[in-house]
Amino acid sequence: MKAAVLYEVNKPLAIEDVSLQKPGPREVLIRTSVAGLCHSDLHFMEGLYPHPLPAVLGHESAGIVEQVGSDVTYVKPGDHVVTCLSVFCGTCDNCTTGRPVLCTDTSVKMMPGVSNRLSWARSEKLNQFLNLSSFAEQMLVHENAIVKIRNDMPLDLAALIGCGVITGYGAVVNTAKVAPGESVVVIGCGGVGMAAINGAEIAGAGRIIAVDTNPAKLQLATKLGATDIVDPRNGDVVQQVRELTKGGVNHSFEVLGRKETAEQAFAMLAPGGTATIVGMIPFGQKIELHGFDFLRERKIQGSSMGSNHFRVDMPRLIEFYMRGRLHLEDWISAKLKLSEINEGFAAMKAGKTVRSVIMFDS
Repeated sequence: MKAAVLYEVNKPLAIEDVSLQKPGPREVLIRTSVAGLCHSDLHFMEGLYPHPLPAVLGHESAGIVEQVGSDVTYVKPGDHVVTCLSVFCGTCDNCTTGRPVLCTDTSVKMMPGVSNRLSWARSEKLNQFLNLSSFAEQMLVHENAIVKIRNDMPLDLAALIGCGVITGYGAVVNTAKVAPGESVVVIGCGGVGMAAINGAEIAGAGRIIAVDTNPAKLQLATKLGATDIVDPRNGDVVQQVRELTKGGVNHSFEVLGRKETAEQAFAMLAPGGTATIVGMIPFGQKIELHGFDFLRERKIQGSSMGSNHFRVDMPRLIEFYMRGRLHLEDWISAKLKLSEINEGFAAMKAGKTVRSVIMFDS
């Protein structure tokens, strides 16, 4: 099969011929239909987060089951599936107390630097990425890394749910538990930010403020549910939000992964408010907060993949789409071939896209 391989950080991905093993007892071989380009992939490509190389990146994908291992009963060949990097075991303490996204059982995960699934002629070891490696024509994954979906769901849109949508929507609904009528601000209107805005609208938030410097993204944000828009180029973001809300918001969501915006997310809270950090702040970087603000019961927390229960959440998101409440068509900025993947990441870095997807059947 063809796959996009990262040899070195800050270097283009190379399209290579790669081989996969046959499925093990609890593994599933998937023919990849669509893979989304996510900012998280770019973080690893630029070395902001470490990962053993060479590796096949990609983690937001949908496809069709081709083969299953001897112990797999959840899916069969021909089933349509969405992947999720937060593979779960179902038996560890976190799984059995309702937090499968924080599963601690490494037996169901492919740890960085240990790969027996991917191989190629030029190296003895090719590392799998985040239990998936979806920038490839096929994926070999643990059965608990996928969710079966209805066959009439378009796979290009379903792929978005596998990371960007579940991360943004889940941060609002699962992590922060936004209640009807509460005020929300989302800092950054890329794919995850749009999902947070759409998720806040579905959750019944009373006021949804979108923050971005791109007028086209702010316009789309209003279609997805934003009631107000803030452009940081028009002045201090915290002050603008405080003036709009007469004192601050109940919930802020930072989805850019930057020190400055994480600090702003905390500063714009009303007393008792909660800042949820969704973006991947570069590894090793610290943020600074004003200690006095904690005296008014302001809180800051992280969110991992939207605190998902993905086999429950993703089918529900598909139903939201089918009923016209989740506006996935508006998010896809470009449909690319695998050979165009580097151009897609360049457009992402330039802030020109909400989401680009690789179409493997095109």
